[in-house]
Amino acid sequence: MMKYSWLLIVLLLTACSATKAEETAVQKQVTVGFLMDTLNEERWVKDRAYFTEEVQKQGANIQVAVAHGNDALQIEQAEKMIRSHVDILVIVPHNAQAMAAIVHQAHKANIQVIAYDRIVKNADIDLYISFDNERVGQLQAEELLKSVPQGNVVYIGGASTDHNSHLLKKGAMNVLAPLIRSGDIRIQYDQWTKNWQPKEAAKGMEEALRINHHQIDAVIAANDATAYAAMQVIKQQGMAKKIAVIGQDADAVNIQAIQQGTQLATVYKPVKKLSSVAAKTAVSMAKKQKVDITDSIDNGKNNIPSILLEPILVTKKIYKILL
Repeated sequence: MMKYSWLLIVLLLTACSATKAEETAVQKQVTVGFLMDTLNEERWVKDRAYFTEEVQKQGANIQVAVAHGNDALQIEQAEKMIRSHVDILVIVPHNAQAMAAIVHQAHKANIQVIAYDRIVKNADIDLYISFDNERVGQLQAEELLKSVPQGNVVYIGGASTDHNSHLLKKGAMNVLAPLIRSGDIRIQYDQWTKNWQPKEAAKGMEEALRINHHQIDAVIAANDATAYAAMQVIKQQGMAKKIAVIGQDADAVNIQAIQQGTQLATVYKPVKKLSSVAAKTAVSMAKKQKVDITDSIDNGKNNIPSILLEPILVTKKIYKILL
């Protein structure tokens, strides 16, 4: 009888040890790697803060690296995170093409990859989380046409290396196309902005005014930083409030410009919502939990599972939106 009692005790201890091991595995903190392109713009500072806060709320660890617009540095940072065995990579790519190799490396290490607000081209990323950027461009053009149904328009695009720039432009041009064909709208200047740099946007605005002898009626800018740079040039030329300017991101200084009448409108992409959804989804995926996805977007290689949030138009009438 004593022999069987000891056997029972051993079995119970073994079962308890197995249960504790399982609990430890469940409780193990996952680590999210967050690779950012830049912090030069107000919105990206917010993204970092909100995303980090939400990841930590979910009980996970986070590693953050910022490439400052340097492709080689971003690749190096990504490789370092892969070697450190993060559980998932969340990437804001500087160059939509260059990060494809990193996706491949991550997958070889059994690490999933989420593209955050900017898609990675020609790679099998596991998820894309952003806003509907074509819709952003549509909202910009539709609002502009309410104030300027006819006239000369300048288009200041974002960085050509950022796929979002192309989506924004596609959305705007789809709306403007019929009026361009009829001659009511004339695109008198159309350029990308290297690395989204406001100083480059300012140079573009100066050139647009010069070559068109200041006969410009409106400006569509790919974001609020480039819109503000364009407005500074317009102001220096003594044309403030004479040219309708629209951007996107709802930066604080641009909201103020809308109140003052020097900017027509912006498109608000609720960064806190984006970062919260992305952080919760990243942690869930890192824990191998099921995530419900309904959208998809073509990145040049496949239709990528996507979460696309709805942007919001902000005009002088509704500038009091909670930022």
